[in-house]
Amino acid sequence: MADTDVRRHADEYRRSIESPDEFWLEAAALVDWRHAPERGLDDGAAPIYRWFPDGILNVSENALDRWVAAGRGDQVALAYDSAMTGSKRTFTYSELLHEVALFAGVLRNNGVEKGDRVAIYLPMTPEAVIAMLACARIGAVHSVVFGGFAANELAVRIQDSRPRVIVTSSGGLEPGRSVEYLPIIEKALAMIIGDRSVTDAVTQSIRVVSADELSVETVIVRSREAVPGTAAEFDGRVGVRWADWDEELAKAEAVEPVAVEATDPLYVLYTSGTTGTPKGVVRDSGGYAVALAWSMKNIYNVDAGDVMWTASDVGWVVGHSYIVYGPLLAGATTVLYEGKPIGTPDAGAFWRIVEEYDVKVLFSAPTAVRAIRRVDPDLIELARYDTSTLDAIFLAGERLDTETYHWMDKALHCPVIDHWWQTETGWAIVANPRGIEPLPVKPGSPSLPVPGYRLAVVDGKGRQVETGVEGNIVLGLPLPPGSLPTLWSGDERYVSSYLTAFPGYYATGDSGYVDDDGYVYVMGRTDDVINVAGHRLSTGTLEEAINHHPAIAEVAVIGIHDELKGQRAAGFVTLKHGASIDHDVLVKELVALVRETVGPVAAFRDVTVLERLPKTRSGKILRKTMRQIADGETYKVPATIEDPTVLEALKAALAAQ
Repeated sequence: MADTDVRRHADEYRRSIESPDEFWLEAAALVDWRHAPERGLDDGAAPIYRWFPDGILNVSENALDRWVAAGRGDQVALAYDSAMTGSKRTFTYSELLHEVALFAGVLRNNGVEKGDRVAIYLPMTPEAVIAMLACARIGAVHSVVFGGFAANELAVRIQDSRPRVIVTSSGGLEPGRSVEYLPIIEKALAMIIGDRSVTDAVTQSIRVVSADELSVETVIVRSREAVPGTAAEFDGRVGVRWADWDEELAKAEAVEPVAVEATDPLYVLYTSGTTGTPKGVVRDSGGYAVALAWSMKNIYNVDAGDVMWTASDVGWVVGHSYIVYGPLLAGATTVLYEGKPIGTPDAGAFWRIVEEYDVKVLFSAPTAVRAIRRVDPDLIELARYDTSTLDAIFLAGERLDTETYHWMDKALHCPVIDHWWQTETGWAIVANPRGIEPLPVKPGSPSLPVPGYRLAVVDGKGRQVETGVEGNIVLGLPLPPGSLPTLWSGDERYVSSYLTAFPGYYATGDSGYVDDDGYVYVMGRTDDVINVAGHRLSTGTLEEAINHHPAIAEVAVIGIHDELKGQRAAGFVTLKHGASIDHDVLVKELVALVRETVGPVAAFRDVTVLERLPKTRSGKILRKTMRQIADGETYKVPATIEDPTVLEALKAALAAQ
């Protein structure tokens, strides 16, 4: 790669840091404003910062109306593909605008006004996109809860955000089973009002209120043929009106977009905390729209008319940013996929979608790629499809190990790009900006900090460490547009959660290091660092070594209690499809790999082979829960877990050793 490419990125980055107001006001021209901002950053309440304080816009209008007005009304905006039901549907920009404007009328008819909250508890169906954009259209604040979350977790989120309306479906579909949503919602509402006729489960995290104090007035239900349950069956339960989606649409009239302040909240998205109240990340309207519009062009190199498929869920931040808002703000086509990378029906599902919809950019998670690798290590399914439209695959959500990177990069004609970000930031912190100029790829690194982010690595006392030394990754304040300005529960909790540990910085909670070229290496959460006889070891480094074994599909390393050394490293692995190896031989070879790569200080010797690793529905490995089980501690089954039975298999495997 030419030096000029790196210099161009460096120039953009330097400009964003030295002249942030000028840089982001220029980027603000990528969206349409009712009143264009003349000010960039408002730092009057530091360390609480706001972007574009004098700007006025509507995000839904930017995502839909302006593209229809620009002559793109007949272009496909949303392509829906359900591997669960076999159904497919496309919406042009004109058609999606009509659906959104009409459902905004439904919300208005049900008392929702600017600033009110709407809880969205939907599967991966078009109604989720429509409901989110309809909220934005009237200035309501949506709070999407991953479909299928347990009643307690749903109740906690409802009680914190206090929505007036819940938008839901009769249920969601998983391979081999369905999940009925309406009983879960009824139970969640019963928990809040202490209705013992429905549930005895009232937790300490829920403050019981009277039925008159319940914020929810209406539950709007979109029935699905594949899942039982209708609004009529539940109407009146827990003192709430349950209304049918289609019947409500028949009574509604389309509404025009409402002007909102750039600093007004667009949505609240809760982090998946396992204790106490999850943190409600606030996303503002103007900063988010500008950041996403900038990122679509400069990071993903996606323009109007291109097709982007983000294989995630609207319940996660990736789905908010790059299934719904980002592609539509760019005038692109977004693909909404209801299915899995494998098993719906096979390991060729991703490649089918790419071919069928002419996908230019695919955004997924390393865990999805590893799932494909495990089932189809020789990528036989890939050969069945034409994926020539792919310009790049972007991965985020879990650390991309070098072995998986090389496997995918060798098989595909296009670059495999790692990038790193968080629910709190809303878009990439570190990335290879293909729209500015593609940078040389360094396997194991998501590349360089994105313009706007002042990244540093510091020790426990906040002192910057030397190049190549691992420490705490922090971000200098102010954060760029699109990042959380605060938490829904208030500025005080935001400051104490993120800004107190290292004054002047936002604490990411991740550890890593920066090399001589400025490339960032994210090694894992800071609480995933293990201490073996006084030596601090990154689980990411150990996992990297183990992943080089040809039989290994996935690995998680945790630190478990050791009477002598304090902690010792324990590896939990899954094997590739068809791989067969004696356990003692595998342990010997993995120990040798770790010893060669990390050194004898790791004292690695514990290996457990599992059919599957415990994961969240978004693909993150539940290392904390695994550590608690291995140490015999009391643990709570995380609300985000994909399959609780995997934990029982883990306990059985440990007991058998």
